[in-house]
Amino acid sequence: MIPEKLLDVMQHEGVVAIVTQGENEPHLVNTWNSYLTLSTDHRLLIPAGGMHTTEANIANNPNVLLTVGSREVSGMRGPGTGFLIRGKAAFVTSGPDYDGMKAKFAWMRAVLAITIESVTQTL
Repeated sequence: MIPEKLLDVMQHEGVVAIVTQGENEPHLVNTWNSYLTLSTDHRLLIPAGGMHTTEANIANNPNVLLTVGSREVSGMRGPGTGFLIRGKAAFVTSGPDYDGMKAKFAWMRAVLAITIESVTQTL
């Protein structure tokens, strides 16, 4: 389900945009490609230091959109590629996913765990 090219993108630095739906409007927060970890069951795990509004939005509506890209990976029309990921999200504050991520990112307070529903290459 995870395209090989997306895995390649995750090995290069770039900005990740995470969109949730707030009460009145969408909310956007950013992180880095290098913070993305793919779990053994193919969920995206993202360390959260802040993301308080994102967490509140997900408590009401777990649907998320992410864009991930890199100029370093060839795309459909030349240099650079990007992906749109749709999924369901939850914040994790204990357990194996939390412990493993906390060992890598001591500053995090929680893990944003995303169950991927679809991946579309956009560039």
